[in-house]
This record gives sequence, structure tokens and C-alpha cells, in this order.
Amino acid sequence: MTDSVDALPDTARIRERVVHVIAARTLYDESHLRPESHFEADLGIDSVIMESVLVSVREHFGLSAALPAGPTTIGELVDAVGAALAGTGDDRPAPAAGPLPAVPAEGTGDPVTEAVVAAAMRQTQYQRHQLGLDADLEGELGVDSVVLTSVVAEATERLGLTGAAPDAAGATTLRALADALRGLVAAVPEAAVPEAAPATGAAAPAPGRSGNAPAPGADGWDHRSMKDFTEQRDPDLFAKTRSFAGYLRSREKDRLYWYGMPLHSRCGSRAVIFDELEGRKREFLMFASNNYLGLANHPSVIEAVVDATRTYGATHTGSRFIGGTNMLHKELERRLAAFKQRPACIVYPGGYSANLGAISALVKSYDTLVVDRLNHMSIVDGARLSGAVRKIYRHNDMADLERILSRSAAEGTGGRLIVADGVFSMHGDVCDLPEIVRLAKEYDARVMIDDAHATGVLGVRGSGTAEHFGLKGEVDLELGTMSKTLAGMGGFVVGEEEVVEYLRYYSNSYVFAANIPAGVAAGLIASIDVIESEPERLKRLWTNIGTLRDRLLDAGFDLEHSESAILPIVIGDERRAMELGRAVRARGLFCQTVVYPGVPLGDARLRVSVTCEHTPQDLELAADIFVDAARETGVLPGTP
Repeated sequence: MTDSVDALPDTARIRERVVHVIAARTLYDESHLRPESHFEADLGIDSVIMESVLVSVREHFGLSAALPAGPTTIGELVDAVGAALAGTGDDRPAPAAGPLPAVPAEGTGDPVTEAVVAAAMRQTQYQRHQLGLDADLEGELGVDSVVLTSVVAEATERLGLTGAAPDAAGATTLRALADALRGLVAAVPEAAVPEAAPATGAAAPAPGRSGNAPAPGADGWDHRSMKDFTEQRDPDLFAKTRSFAGYLRSREKDRLYWYGMPLHSRCGSRAVIFDELEGRKREFLMFASNNYLGLANHPSVIEAVVDATRTYGATHTGSRFIGGTNMLHKELERRLAAFKQRPACIVYPGGYSANLGAISALVKSYDTLVVDRLNHMSIVDGARLSGAVRKIYRHNDMADLERILSRSAAEGTGGRLIVADGVFSMHGDVCDLPEIVRLAKEYDARVMIDDAHATGVLGVRGSGTAEHFGLKGEVDLELGTMSKTLAGMGGFVVGEEEVVEYLRYYSNSYVFAANIPAGVAAGLIASIDVIESEPERLKRLWTNIGTLRDRLLDAGFDLEHSESAILPIVIGDERRAMELGRAVRARGLFCQTVVYPGVPLGDARLRVSVTCEHTPQDLELAADIFVDAARETGVLPGTP
């Protein structure tokens, strides 16, 4: 490179490129990113995100040396890039000389499409040129139903539309979403559609979107669901809470929402629950517990918890790195690794934090996370925290998974991680692990299986999905929670030693959190002892599963494709499902009524959990209760 000033990289073009990279790593529109913008004070970019920005800028400009970590504003970063380019001693034209990616021509001139694209940019981390109007929202853009709700809400705000946002459940592309909104605009001709607002923040609240007013139908039924309160916008951050409170009280008054009622006994095949709506205790036949092998009430487990608590105290008051590790934690990790037949194990404070920590530690913004559409929310949140490109394949659809893997392999240079539930928690079916493993090998991807509801249930020894399919050692990471079959608290990941050690140092939910108390760890070790010494518990569980499943199927219930201890009674309509749940409880049986956001709208159900503690009489009575309640509520035809 010459010493001529004219040969130096053009500062304006460098700034344009730097801003482009920052916008791609944050939710900001480029018009919001000014030279004087302070990374922390103005933009909220912390040191972790800043490191990602610096790496991306360096790759974008092809710099051989790392950029200094000192820039505090966009202008300072631009200067640092200019200095680095000027000092390369290379006559190559700077990458900043190339054209910026073009905005799709079809996205210009139409305010509805512009509003949809701008909202999608804000609600995802995509740049404008990456948002193809005909790209599949889930499979190509990784936009799930929750994110789509936010996109729809923001787009309607930008267009100044009043009333409830349209139902976008059927929209599979941004073009289809724009068409749906365009129809809504056409139906309200007196409302002028404004030019799409810049994506620098939330648009001003539109009138009529407060969500306070009831939404009764002709029959007096409030047709709103919890979805209607997720995107209510108001200068008062707590306005949505007041709106939801009224809705919640109404559902509770009608005995339809019955969540969080406190136990007054151990949770076995029967349990005493305090009915806060009636102000009295009631005994229920319990089919809402994940205590699949009955270990929560096993004398050896309870004794281990008590003895260790007396020895080590109530808790350890520190993280695993700072005073929070004792020999019971080490022994628990050794026992879990041996039980899962893997080399090493790391224990987290919870199953949710295990997914958050493992995914965000391993997967970065330049990698791709490929997930099943019905995965647990902890996997969804782990994906968001990682900042990775997320691709969603249709539930257990291996052809769709292969299509996504093939396209992803051709598009990017980063790594790929396939994550799926072993047993899907609201559906009870099992992932197609053999095909997932085959495709992962073919497309050079890694696999993590969440065995929360498979540990202690699937496999001859109860060690989970990999054992169930004879694929021990073929799954890179097996994750689990200890609050279900294992009858304690915490989560864990097992895998190769070097991977587990990396997680131990890079999972924020492990490094910066106190771990499970010693008494809990002792109880978990005792639970593993019982599983290994009393295999008849697992056999009894599967006998009970088969008995109740056969009775419910014979009665005409839809149990989908359940292959586990979770039996979903699929209803579809949210009102009908809540009414069935109320009728079941009135007859003395408690199971979970699952509505949005536990499942998508239109997929409501009762979730029945079977344990080894249920007696044949319990199962017979439960089947009779479900049938009687279903006939009363019209879910099943009445008695001929």
C-alpha cells in the first residue's frame, strides 16, 4: 500500500460496513447506529456481544490481526478498522469498496410489506437482505410461533391498525403474513396506512390495543388466550399485567385455570391438594406427577437427603468454582456418567439452566442450531441466548431435517448442532434418534438429546433414548433433568471429557450460579442406587402405561403417537379442554390441562402422567373418570 492519502481506505465506506456488521449482531436498525453511539451506555452492547462484533468486523474486512478491545463508540471502532487497514502494507482493495447487499426490490414501495420486513428485522437478528419474502418462516428463518406473534404485533402497530392482531398461525412466509395484514388494511378503509416506521424501536401504541376490554363471543365466552397478553404495548410497562390479571381472575372464577394449587401431602398415586378457589383440602387421584418410578417417596432416598443435610448443612452458599463443590457433587457426576454409560458429566442447578448453559456455550452467532418444532422451551431459550442461526424442522419429519441440514451445509462455514427432546413433554412421543444420528454423520453435525422425560423411562435399564434405540455412544451429548424420575433438583449433561470440561468453564448458568445442596445430591445418588437395584419398578411402570393407554384408546380418545409415560388426551379447542379438565377434577382426579403457551393455539389437551405407584384399581378408576367427564363435556359421544 502506498503512502498516498488517496490510497487510504475511505472512512465513510468503512463506517457503512462497520454499521452493517453491528446491525447484524444486534436488533438495531442501521439508522440508529451513529458514530457517537456509545456501545454500552447508548446501545446496551456488553463485553460478550462486543467480542462477537469485533470478531465479525475483523472477518468482514479480512484483517490478520485482532482489533483492539478499547473502542467505546462506533466512531472509535471505525477509526481502529481504518488504522488496521492502513497498516496492512497490502495493495489489495479494502473489502469496504464492495457494494452493500441489495434490498430485495419486491420489498420496496409497499408499506405493508415494508412494515412486515422491518418488524421481522427487529424481532430476529437477520439483516434485511437475508429476509426472503418466500423463505419458510420455521425451516429457513427459524421463526417460531412465539417470535411470529411478536412480528405480527409490531407490524400491526407500524401500520396503525386497531383492534386485535390477526391470527398468523397459517402464515408460513413473510409474503403470506403481509397478504394477511393487507386484507386487514383493506377491511378498514378509513384508517390511512402510514409509511412504515423505521426499525429503531417500538412504534407508538395504537389505540384499541390495550387488551383491557373483554372479548366475549355471541355465547358470552371470552375467546382470548394467554397469547393476547404477550405483546400488549403501553408506556406503562405493567399495563399488560393488569390486563392479564382480569383475564386470569375470570378463568379462575369459572374453575378453568387451576394452576399452582399447593400440596399438603407427599405426591404419590394420591395426593392432598389445597383448593384455593374453594378454600379447602381435597384428596385427588394423582396423574400430574413426573415421579415416574416413585423415587420421591422411597425411604432410602429420603433418608439420604436427611443424613447429608445434617452432615453438610442446608446448602453451600457458593458456585461450583467458589466454595460450592463437595465430594457428593463429584460422586453424583461420576454416578450419572456411569448410569448413562458416558465418560463424563456436568451437573447444573436445573434442567432449564442445563439447556441454556450447554447451548449458549457451544453454539455461537456464526453457527447453526437445528431444532425440532416441538422442543421444550428451555431449548428455545438456549437458542435465543446463543445468538445462533436457528432452523426449525417439522416435528419428527426426517425429510425436512435433511433438507435443512443440506441447505445449511451449503450456506455456512460454522458448526451445526441438532437438538431434540428424547420424549416430547406435551406429546409423549419419542424422537427418531436413529435417523437423526445418521443424518448428523452425513452432514457433519453434532447431536444433543434432552432426556428429561426419557431418563428412568426408556431403555432396558432406564438410561434414556440412546439406550432405547441401541445407540449408546452415538449421541454426542445427552442432557437430563433430575426433578422428574430421579426425584431431586438439578440438570446434567454427559458426553466426552473435553466437551464437558469446556462446558464447565464456559456455561454461564454453571459458572455464575450456586449448585444443588449436598442433601439433594445425596438423594439423587440414592435414586440411582434404587433404579439399578429395583428394576421391577421400570417393568411395573410400563405395565401401567399399557393398561391405561389401552383403556383410553378403546374409549375413543386421541393419544397422538405416545410411546412413553406421558399420555396426551388431545382436544384441540382450548375452551373444551379447560372444561374437560374442570370436569375431571370435580370427579377427584388431577392431571394437567395444557393450553397456550404450553402448546400452540388449537392444540389444547390434557396431559396424563403414569407412574409405577398407580395400582390396577387406580388405573381403572382413572379411565372411568376420563370417559364420564368427556361424555359430560361433549368430548366423547354420550351413552347410547
